[in-house]
Amino acid sequence: MTELTLAQQLAKFAVGTSYETLPADVVESVKMRVLDTLGIATAACTLETSRAAREWARRQGVARDGYAASGIGVPEPLPAAQAAFVNGVLAHSLDYDDTHLPSVLHPSASVVPAALAAAERAGAGGRAVIRAIAVGLEVCVRIGMAGYDREAGNSTFFEHGQHATSICGAMGAAVAAALLGGADEKRIVDTLGVTASMAAGIIEANRTGGTVKRIHCGWAAHAAISAAELVGLGLTGPPTVLEGRFGFFEAWLHGTFDAAEITDGLGTQWAVPGIFFKPYPANHFTHAAVDAAAELREQGIGADDVAELILGVPEQNKRTIGEPIEVKRTPETGYMAQFSGPYAVAIGLLGGGGLGAGLDDYTDELAVDPRRREIMAKVDVVADARCTEIFPEQFPAVLTARLTDGREVVTEVLTTRGGPARPLSFEELTAKFRDNALRVLSIDEADQLADTCRRLDDCADLRGLLAPLTGIDAPTPARTSGPHHD
Repeated sequence: MTELTLAQQLAKFAVGTSYETLPADVVESVKMRVLDTLGIATAACTLETSRAAREWARRQGVARDGYAASGIGVPEPLPAAQAAFVNGVLAHSLDYDDTHLPSVLHPSASVVPAALAAAERAGAGGRAVIRAIAVGLEVCVRIGMAGYDREAGNSTFFEHGQHATSICGAMGAAVAAALLGGADEKRIVDTLGVTASMAAGIIEANRTGGTVKRIHCGWAAHAAISAAELVGLGLTGPPTVLEGRFGFFEAWLHGTFDAAEITDGLGTQWAVPGIFFKPYPANHFTHAAVDAAAELREQGIGADDVAELILGVPEQNKRTIGEPIEVKRTPETGYMAQFSGPYAVAIGLLGGGGLGAGLDDYTDELAVDPRRREIMAKVDVVADARCTEIFPEQFPAVLTARLTDGREVVTEVLTTRGGPARPLSFEELTAKFRDNALRVLSIDEADQLADTCRRLDDCADLRGLLAPLTGIDAPTPARTSGPHHD
């Protein structure tokens, strides 16, 4: 018997997975990810880039009956691909979406918007959506991990300047969309084959600026829906699309990939529950610094008690959140503060909103606040050998505080909050959701949406899920954009 290709094995896994066979922790994780993604996308609806995405989607035309889906902030019904684009752009625009480690993928921002748009178009229920999202996330992570170099401790995608989040996200989202369209194994293989020619994402904006990264997950979700629809109309793709001589891994990674990351334990070992939620709306490398400084505050140590602060982080993280140190100590905007280790320490020492740091802690005004500048001036960021050894399985930090009374206090945060070692509960994710959603929704609307997500598996039809979000359009806040790491 001919050995199955990687795409065929993924298709077999997808079709062979039912809601009933999903592990309970996978089901719970998916419901939390839908809640988290919708909250982030709602909070992001006021950005200028979000307005641009909505206007572009509107210009493509209103959906015909039977093909409609909902875009956040778009009152008119949109074609499913356009709705997925809008919602995917919003879901990834605040650097607040979930993260898989060590691949540093952000899976939900592509897969969830694509699945919700496909489900709305098909009139699917909650259990079908949960199944599709679970499978789509798993496919996304496994393809991403196939391009992860364990020896180098880095993603080969990133080394080539490629945004693995959107490239792999398109593939996972396509499988989710195909499942919700009733695809069999052959059509899923074809959908992967077509999507591979649409998957894209270049991360030069991380280095020198621009807002283009914000559309990456939207474009991945758009590609996923488009590919699934084209295959439904008869288009086909190569079964060897992943490992073939001119396939996905050759094109993106020059043929260097680990097929076992895709196939080993497929269907029995799930990556989905281990994807990290972000408790704070900032670069993930800064999160442990917030927690380490918060531990000082919980010990009764305040900013005035500190003479010097040394933040030890992985060598790889130092470049993003500690260099150049003069810039990181004096961020000019809230956006720059999201990528500053010293600013993260200031938030931890002073205390922040939300789950410890919320969107309101990263404003342009607070970035230049004299009290925070005074704390940041005391912070140095250095490479810590133990943290470097742990990276990238975790993004740890060790904070050494030299106090004005001569004492030295050390706090260590070696596991990242929101991951398997320090998980967030559904209640904590709901608190994060409310902090995001209440910026534009009423309390009743936010609570109803959160409750629907909590009992997603009981929903017979999801066509009304996004209804409260289609009319929102709040004033644009003064936020800026600049270069950053994923």
